[in-house]
Amino acid sequence: MLRAVGGARLVVLVSGSGSNLRALLDACADLAYGARVVAVGADRDGTGGVERAAAVGVPTFALRVPDFPNREDWDKALTATCAEYTPDLVVSAGFLKLVGPAFLADYTGRYVNTHNALLPAFPGMHGPRDALAYGVKLTGATLHFADGGVDSGPIIAQVAVPVLDDDTEESLTERIKVAERRQLVEYVGRMVREGWTVIGRKVTIP
Repeated sequence: MLRAVGGARLVVLVSGSGSNLRALLDACADLAYGARVVAVGADRDGTGGVERAAAVGVPTFALRVPDFPNREDWDKALTATCAEYTPDLVVSAGFLKLVGPAFLADYTGRYVNTHNALLPAFPGMHGPRDALAYGVKLTGATLHFADGGVDSGPIIAQVAVPVLDDDTEESLTERIKVAERRQLVEYVGRMVREGWTVIGRKVTIP
């Protein structure tokens, strides 16, 4: 189904310093971009991403898994809290928690995630490390719709990053981050301005 969400409301979920969030906030400062960040949430207290959002007047929230009786209750709370901001898209920008059935019931096809490898290769927490260990010559960044698996949802966009002979995990990670931020901003912008379709695993942006 084509979703025309021009002027979209974005809820961004973070777990760390928020470099992807910063890129989105900078893009949204231009009205022509077609979206604005209406809230930033985290799975822990004191993240740089939440502090960055609060500094520019964006509402924030933090929902820690240990504060709930079980993961299901946390998932329901995350779903309800995001719903308070009526988002058109939810963006996982370095959010290190897998969401559950309640969240996916509301946001499947509207929950985008960044990953620092070329999926389906090297899913999980350590994309650059795993790429180096395997000896690939190209890795990169993937933007995809999150589903119930680990980095397994339909792919929206990918960008390649060469692996250099003298790369360390840190140097490769930093180059991927640059490409990842650029890709995130470009494709979220295109989606909110032009809409998109998801048919099976195929994502199309007009």
